[in-house]
Amino acid sequence: MAPATIHTNPAAEAVDVATARPRVRPGRIIGGALILLVAASIVWFLVSNERFEWDVVGSYLFSPSVLMGLGMSLALTAIGMVLGSILGTFLAAGQLSDFLPLKLACIAFVGFFRGVPPLVQLIFWYNLAYLVPRIEAGVPFGPELFSWSTNDIITPLTAAIIGLSLHEAAYMAEIIRGGILSVDQGQRDGAAAMGFSRWHTFTRVILPQAMRVILPPTGSQVIALLKGTSLVSVIAMGDLLHAVQVIYNRTYEVVPMLVVAVIWYLVVVTVLTIVQRRVEDHFGRGSARTPVARTRPKEIAE
Repeated sequence: MAPATIHTNPAAEAVDVATARPRVRPGRIIGGALILLVAASIVWFLVSNERFEWDVVGSYLFSPSVLMGLGMSLALTAIGMVLGSILGTFLAAGQLSDFLPLKLACIAFVGFFRGVPPLVQLIFWYNLAYLVPRIEAGVPFGPELFSWSTNDIITPLTAAIIGLSLHEAAYMAEIIRGGILSVDQGQRDGAAAMGFSRWHTFTRVILPQAMRVILPPTGSQVIALLKGTSLVSVIAMGDLLHAVQVIYNRTYEVVPMLVVAVIWYLVVVTVLTIVQRRVEDHFGRGSARTPVARTRPKEIAE
């Protein structure tokens, strides 16, 4: 018996999708040209305007005082992020708890410290001695065991750490809570059916999946916290912004010194963004979609 012959349309054979060229879109060409024009205008403005005083920028870019301020900003970011993440984890767990008093207390904490601006918090903690002249430790409503002068404890450094950490904890609590809630309930039920304890269920099943949701906003919070450290300059804390302020208050070279701060902020934020993408790729393995390569359609033999 002779094999059946497959008839094809000659017009369809003449059009090969694999070799088709993309359609020319004049709107995109015009839009790209306008973007290049704006970018060129910005570069020309930066280069041609002598008031930027790039020679002054270069001379102070690696100044010891500026580098010390940069180190302090990075240290405050790291400390605030670590303490805020630890406290935020407990706050997130408290909000998900079925113990109503603990749940309400955590919700109130998060709502308060998310609602009060960080600048106000920094000024408040720095002036805590006005409200509490001495910090006491002892039996509640009973005798005092130890006490310290508030001015000796609440220095600009401790005020900055407390203010930034509490502010960060409130935001991290919501990020972690949202990540935990993103994991399907069936994952918990499956882990319980396999005999996992609540701790093993959380660490081995829930947390690895929640990290895919937690990491992107956490990376943004790290960058936001780094930029937020500039607020500590109002309490005479020696961060990057305060370091350049001290210099331009002496030399009156305001714009060049602000450019120095901008350059260092951009460098650090760029590095943090690259690290964030690498970490996201690590935890996103197996869930990212990869495009399927196009293959040339085989000719149908008659």
